[in-house]
Formats: sequence, structure tokens, C-alpha cells
Amino acid sequence: MATRRHKVFNLGIIIIPWLSLLLIGKRSFKRFSFAGVFIVIFEIINHLYGHKRHWWKFYDKRKSFLRDELPFSVGPYMPFSMWLLKFSYGNFKKYVILNLISDGLFAFLIIDVLKKLKIISLGRINHIQFFIYLHYKAYLLYGVQYLYERIKR
Repeated sequence: MATRRHKVFNLGIIIIPWLSLLLIGKRSFKRFSFAGVFIVIFEIINHLYGHKRHWWKFYDKRKSFLRDELPFSVGPYMPFSMWLLKFSYGNFKKYVILNLISDGLFAFLIIDVLKKLKIISLGRINHIQFFIYLHYKAYLLYGVQYLYERIKR
């Protein structure tokens, strides 16, 4: 059974990032949505694998992919990926730096905050491995967007 804190957290990580897309602009939304959808599907596959391998642990009993991992995939991944592409696409160095900062903050700081809130903690992987798990997908996202733009032209 999910605690009230967990339910509120899940709603927040889904609703707030998606509401931010109201500010991204129609043109940017259309331009980056394909890569965003791709990375969400890829992330869901990654989360299923990580769930199976016990890379992280959710504190609520009765483990549920839909309640635990899926909100992380559906919530922040697509909107955040689209914002990163909007601010840095075309400047690969800037894109990598922004991703290093954001993935580093999540892997080394936010995950510890979520642990203190008794939402999630790392299981069979450490912070550095979790950072790599988060960061390698940035290159895939950029590559998908690059190919999408080449095919579109």
C-alpha cells in the first residue's frame, strides 16, 4: 500500500514537469517531442531491467512498477529532455555540461533527499553507477534528435 507521501510525490513528479511544457512553445514541443517519446520508452525498458536487478529500493511494501518506477519515467523524463534539447541542441558541449550537472545533482543529491523522505534508495548500485545509468542516455537522446532532424530535412 502506498503511503500518502508517496502518492503526493508521484502526482507531483508527473504533473509539475508536464505543466512546464506549457511554457516551452508549440514549435519546440513539436520539434523535440519525437526524441522525448523515444527516451521515455527507452527509460521504461531501463526501469524494468533495474527493477528486476534490484538496483533501487522503494520503501512502500508490495512493490509495484506502475506505482514506483513508472512515475519517474512518465513524469520528468520527457519534459526535462525536451527542455534540455531546447536550451542546448546544436551546441553539443553545452548539452553535455547541462546533462552532467542535472544527472549529477539527481544521482548524488536528490536521491539522498528521496531516501530521507523514505521514497526510494539505491539498492545494488552505488551513486557513481547510478550516475552512469542516468547519464549514458543523454547521448542516445541527442543522437535520436540529430537523426530525426536529418531525416526530416
